[in-house]
Amino acid sequence: MAKIDAFFKLMNEQKASDLHLVSCQQPVLRIRGDLERVKYKVLDDNELRSMLYEITPEDKIKVFEETGDLDFSYEIAGLARYRANYFVQKNGIGAVFREIPSEILSVEQLGLPPVVSRLALLPRGIVIVTGPTGSGKSTTLAAIIDEANRKRRDHIITVEDPIEFVHTSKNCLINHREVGTHTRTFSAALRASLREDPDIILVGEMRDLETMRLAIEAAATGHLVFSTLHTQSAAKTIDRIIEVFPVGEQAQIRSTLADGIRAVISQALFKRIDLKGRIAVLEILIATQAVRAMIRESKTHQIASVLQTGKKYGMQTLDDAISTHLRAGRISPTEAYMKCVDKEKFRGNLTESPPDFTEV
Repeated sequence: MAKIDAFFKLMNEQKASDLHLVSCQQPVLRIRGDLERVKYKVLDDNELRSMLYEITPEDKIKVFEETGDLDFSYEIAGLARYRANYFVQKNGIGAVFREIPSEILSVEQLGLPPVVSRLALLPRGIVIVTGPTGSGKSTTLAAIIDEANRKRRDHIITVEDPIEFVHTSKNCLINHREVGTHTRTFSAALRASLREDPDIILVGEMRDLETMRLAIEAAATGHLVFSTLHTQSAAKTIDRIIEVFPVGEQAQIRSTLADGIRAVISQALFKRIDLKGRIAVLEILIATQAVRAMIRESKTHQIASVLQTGKKYGMQTLDDAISTHLRAGRISPTEAYMKCVDKEKFRGNLTESPPDFTEV
């Protein structure tokens, strides 16, 4: 057993999402969104480097020493997988590990709206899950892929950096590819995947113009594509994709995206106050004909009104979803205010001044 595994077991016992190991600091866990120091000695650079290198493949060590940055995954059988990031900081080496549970929770177990399950059964198009880092995008996508795995008979290819949730083939055939290990880049893997008879393609993140272009084209040519972006609303997601392209291409991309888009899920993670743990709160945009026309005609500012009136299609605004959880006593008024869109709507629930005075 590697020396560092003891921290992973502690992490699992404490239900922590992240483990921080930094030279000249005590280990730190993130539990329910808050950082808590572990009662352990301060780690010096040599000790921590030795501990980290014990679980790092030789070729990855070489990459890290050449670049100062590294992403890879680590697994402890019977416990969990971990997404690792190594970096160099002022006092030496540092690392952050995100726990990826071995059990993939279903849409129902996560408490997500039923329309999310239906996205797994779409014949084609692109579905984008958005939100800030640590908002549970990967968990939501894993639940959708698991739904497809159980209910379809198709070929699913995932392209991630690194591989996070590992799916066992059920009714579907699933192939996992890791950027940097099994393929050079997201775009290279996407280009190759189109020759690998896929039905569903999961792109861990649309990081650059080429990856976005290929993902949109794959959706336009009859594949079902799932991916993520670091945006905070459905309308901003559409704008962000289009703005990445050169001005001369934007009209064409608007048209292609309008044809291919099927849904945008924008989510935020909240601490629960009724139970231990956290809960994902979702804004859901379903690409009806009206929504596609808005994208094509550069009228994405009107999407907010469609979200309000599209409940029969499974749409909901982030603020409406927050209100539902707030009324049910699952989340706090303060966090609801901090993460909502319309601050005025939630200000009346506060018993003291808002934590972010710049929002007033």
